[in-house]
Amino acid sequence: MNNRQNNPGECCLKLGSFLRDKLLLFLLHLSCMLVSVSFLLLTGYPGDYCILLLICWLLILAAWVLYEYHNRKKYFALAGQILEQADQRFLLGELMPDSPRAEDRLYRELIRKSNKSVIERIRRMEDAQREYREYIESWVHEIKAPITSISLICENSRNQQIAMENQKVENYVDMALYYARSDEVYKDYVIQETDLQTTVEEAVMKNKFYLIQNKIQVDVECKGQKAYTDRKWILFILNQMILNCTKYKAEEGARIRMYTEACQHGIRLYVKDNGTGIKKEELSRIFEKGFTGTNGRKNDRATGMGLYLCRKLCQKLGIGIEADSVYGSGTTMILEFPVSSHVVK
Repeated sequence: MNNRQNNPGECCLKLGSFLRDKLLLFLLHLSCMLVSVSFLLLTGYPGDYCILLLICWLLILAAWVLYEYHNRKKYFALAGQILEQADQRFLLGELMPDSPRAEDRLYRELIRKSNKSVIERIRRMEDAQREYREYIESWVHEIKAPITSISLICENSRNQQIAMENQKVENYVDMALYYARSDEVYKDYVIQETDLQTTVEEAVMKNKFYLIQNKIQVDVECKGQKAYTDRKWILFILNQMILNCTKYKAEEGARIRMYTEACQHGIRLYVKDNGTGIKKEELSRIFEKGFTGTNGRKNDRATGMGLYLCRKLCQKLGIGIEADSVYGSGTTMILEFPVSSHVVK
């Protein structure tokens, strides 16, 4: 979304600035007046006529200055208006109004050349970014095959320790993939009716080794609740929330409760734990990129990227996300799925 100027008058030409720019011209006119009057007086020209000549000269000069100021102010006001309304402001050189002044045409050409260089650089950066993103996505898909193979081997041999470590690798790989795709969610999502009970249960099963090892009890109460969203992206978001609940669990009697309730504008999904909680002064920053807070500094594995990605994906999908917490008593993460009036049952 384009950022607008808060003060449109910033592009307006001030009279004081205009007059200061004309200072040398005024000094030249003053010198010419003095020379002319001195010459006329020395040649016997009446003093009254000299005064009348100076008055006429000053009136003509003042009229010319006001006319020139009006034209320049109008020109820059139009240019500022065009800049305000432009979605891509770096194209100002192409949008500037025509001017009969050679100086304006020269400035416009210089701006065009500068903008062309900026556009070319932006295009190169976008190409490089796209290539890097495509490489990350390709790498993730390649690494998924051995991760899946290791998972199957662990299930057959019932080696939970390796399976859990393998799950950690998969979680970090998923985070890299979703981070690479987060700016272009619209290319990889399908909005459809999603059963929240089934989706939440799948997210819990994916982290079963974590939950079992940490002795965390999970209660899921979402039966009959459906939302229109992308199931795959919601699974990732829920997975990050469950991992956070596991990292910052209570020392004894750790528990996670996941339930839904209807609200005025849709359905809310709650992920509530009884863990360490978040300090009040840190609660507003937990969705910031790289923010780990007091709990994160105690945990060397904290990256500050999980909740940042959750919020970013929720914004792309039109889902509300917020958190409520009491330090030392637990945290509640809330996802709000809106119900569109365009959905026909």
